Amino acid sequence: MTAATIAPTRLRHGVRIGLAALAISAFSALGNPAQARGPEGIADVAEKVIDAVVNISTSQTVEAKGGANTMPQLPPGSPFEEFFDDFFKNRRGPGGGSKGGDNNSGPPRKTNSLGSGFIIDTSGVVVTNNHVIADADEINVILNDGTKMKAELVGVDKKTDLAVLKFKPTKPLVAVKFGDSDKLRLGDWVVAIGNPFSLGGTVTAGIVSAKNRDISSGPYDSYIQTDAAINRGNSGGPLFNLEGDVIGVNTLIISPSGGSIGIGFAVPSKTVAGVVDQLRQFGELRRGWLGVRIQSVTDEIAESLNIKPPRGALVAGVDDKGPAKPAGIEPGDVVVKFDGKDVKDPKDLSRVVADTAVGKEVDVVIIRKGQEETKKVTLGRLQDPEKVQAAVKTDEPAPEKPVTQKALGLDLAALNKDLRTRYKIKDSVKGVVVTNVDANSDAAEKRLSAGDVIVEVAQEAVSSGADIQKRVDQLKKDGKKSVLLLVSNADGELRFVALSVQ
Repeated sequence: MTAATIAPTRLRHGVRIGLAALAISAFSALGNPAQARGPEGIADVAEKVIDAVVNISTSQTVEAKGGANTMPQLPPGSPFEEFFDDFFKNRRGPGGGSKGGDNNSGPPRKTNSLGSGFIIDTSGVVVTNNHVIADADEINVILNDGTKMKAELVGVDKKTDLAVLKFKPTKPLVAVKFGDSDKLRLGDWVVAIGNPFSLGGTVTAGIVSAKNRDISSGPYDSYIQTDAAINRGNSGGPLFNLEGDVIGVNTLIISPSGGSIGIGFAVPSKTVAGVVDQLRQFGELRRGWLGVRIQSVTDEIAESLNIKPPRGALVAGVDDKGPAKPAGIEPGDVVVKFDGKDVKDPKDLSRVVADTAVGKEVDVVIIRKGQEETKKVTLGRLQDPEKVQAAVKTDEPAPEKPVTQKALGLDLAALNKDLRTRYKIKDSVKGVVVTNVDANSDAAEKRLSAGDVIVEVAQEAVSSGADIQKRVDQLKKDGKKSVLLLVSNADGELRFVALSVQ
C-alpha cells in the first residue's frame, strides 16, 4: 500500500521508504553530536517503558476505488493547506496522483494498517488514536515480544482523536501512567516510542518545541509540538518525559515528504487522561455544556466594550434551554474566568467547559458594561449539535418599498411583514433590517449583508434606522472610534460586529 502525505497527516502506516532517505536522516542526526546523544536518561526511560508500548494492527474490507492519492480534505481554515496544494497537483505515477485517469475499480478488497498504542492497565487496557482503528473490522494488539492478541473497542472520541481498547492478556503486562503535561516547559526533553513504517518498536528523542498549538483540526486543539522524530505508524504511540510518564499521544505531523521534518504533534496527557477515564467508565464522552455561542474579542470590540487588554470570550448568543440563561448570562457579556481558570480566548472557554463535569456548579466571571460580575452556573451535558439548514435569501422585491435610512454604509429599514417575507426572517427576530450594503464600506469588509438584522447598537436595543443614527452620532461625540453592533441572521443566530465610526 502506498499513500501520499497530508499536512497535518495522521500517522498510520503506509509510506515506502528508500535508503537515500534513511541515509540523509542518519547524516543529519550525526551532524550534531550533542543532539544525537541527548541526556543520559533516555536509555533508562526506553528500557523502563518499552514493553508497555504496543503495535496496533487493523484490517477492514473496502470497495476498490480510483484516486487513492487524491488531495485530502483538510480541516476548514487549516494553516497547512498550502503545504499540500502543490504537492498533490504535481505528483504523478505510482504512489502519487493519477496517471491515465482515476477510473480504477474492482471487487471489495481487504486492507491492513499498522499504528501504535500503549498499555495503561495490566488488565489489558490500551490507548491509541481513533484514526488508527476507525472503521476496522478486526483489531489486534502486538506486544513488544511479538505476541499478537485480538482486541475489542471500549470507546472512541473523534473530537480528540482518541480510542481505548481492551484485550485479554496471556502473560503479565507492563503498564505506564500519565504524567502532568501542564508542567512541561519549552525545551524539555521527550521520548517518542512507536511503530514507524511498520518497522517495529522504535525510540526517538527530541524536545518540546511549543505548547498549546491550535492547528484547526478540532474544537479542542491544544497540542504539544515536538521535534522528536515521529513518522507514519507512530499514531497512537506515547510521548514520555524523562521520568517515564506519558505526557502525550502522538497524533499528527507536518511533512510534504512522508517522513519526519521535526514538526510533530501530541495530544497532551491532561486531555488524554480525562477522555480515557470517561471512555472506560461510560464508553462515551460526557462533556460539560454552558449553552452559549461565543466569538473572539477583537481590538475594535474591546475598545467598544472598554475591555483592556482585549481578552476573554464574547457571548454572542444564549441558548434558551441552556444552563447560562437561568444563571443570568446575556449576549454582550465577556467571559474572562471559568471555574477559577483564566479565559484568554474562545478556545480556552471551549476546552475548560468541555473538561468540566456535567452537573457541577461553577463560578463564571464576566465583564458587563465595563464591570466584573460573577455568575453561578450548573453545567449541562453537551449533545452533538443538529445541522441547521441556513435560510435561503431572495432578492425578490417587496410589494411595498420600505422607508430606509443610511448609516455606517448601510441602508436600514424598520422590520415589517413584507421585509420578513422577503428575507425569510423569523418572527422572533427584532431590530432593524439591512436592505443594502455599500461595497466600499467597513460593513462590507465585516461581511454584513442584506437581510441581516441589527438588534442592538452599543448594547442598546434599536427599532429604526433613526435609532441607529442617533447612537452613532452620540458615540462620535464621545470620541469613540468604533461602534459595537449585535447582529442577527434570519434564523435568529447572533454575532457581534464592530464598525468604524470615523
